[in-house]
Amino acid sequence: MEPDRRTLEEMAARWLGEDVGRGDVTTGAVIPASLEGIARIEVRQDAIVAGLVVAQVCFDLASGGAVSCHCFVTDGNEVHAGDVLARLQGPLGPILTAERTALNLLGRLSGIATLTRRFSQEVEGTTATIVDTRKTTPGLRLLEKHAVRAGGGSNHRFGLDDGVLIKDNHVAAARGVEEAVERARRAVPHGLKIEVEVSTLEELDAAISAGADAVLLDNMGAETVREAVKRAGGKAILEASGGISLENVRRYAETGVDLISVGALTHSAPNVDVALEVEA
Repeated sequence: MEPDRRTLEEMAARWLGEDVGRGDVTTGAVIPASLEGIARIEVRQDAIVAGLVVAQVCFDLASGGAVSCHCFVTDGNEVHAGDVLARLQGPLGPILTAERTALNLLGRLSGIATLTRRFSQEVEGTTATIVDTRKTTPGLRLLEKHAVRAGGGSNHRFGLDDGVLIKDNHVAAARGVEEAVERARRAVPHGLKIEVEVSTLEELDAAISAGADAVLLDNMGAETVREAVKRAGGKAILEASGGISLENVRRYAETGVDLISVGALTHSAPNVDVALEVEA
């Protein structure tokens, strides 16, 4: 799901409203409304870019379309410290008013894309795919999942309506893996896949026996995951999750597991340092 222009404008209106409030008193006092100029957006570290279109919408909205933005790269591109990502031209007041909102988003999304690329590079040559989770910032899920794709990862469920993922608490309430899977099979449309979370090999056996389409192996060590792959024998998609880092993700990928979900992609990615500079 790619963010469309109308959705981005609606989101940007809320973001700018939060920051600007009743008006940018500093810019209004210091910068004449008639003053025009040029500013550049540059990156101060090596990174993977994500969020340029989002930043552009912020400047468009703040200026009523009076600011032109020329981007030199696109989302998913690799950039290096000192690279100019985009150049803005038009009234400087709206450029400075939208600066922080645009840079916050650009830095956040580029950080997610950059971390995702690092994870994806670690599993190259294996059959494993890096996927995200629902551990996203409320209100920013659409953009954060876009950033994961820009970094070379794939998306898990966008929301609770996308598929069945029976978690440990569901299993506890249903009094067992088999019963939980059976209830889901009876209740949901036939087109929805059913995935169940397990924490032991015995629960894995039960999930496969119950006909689960996919099984999430929760907080299992790499060797246990390797054994799970053998036991499953291709009867279900297997996803490893929990306790996975850049240091150990390769070991998990080499077990033969299909998916590796990493919550850190969206909840712990450090922001990329980006800046806006007005040119004399």
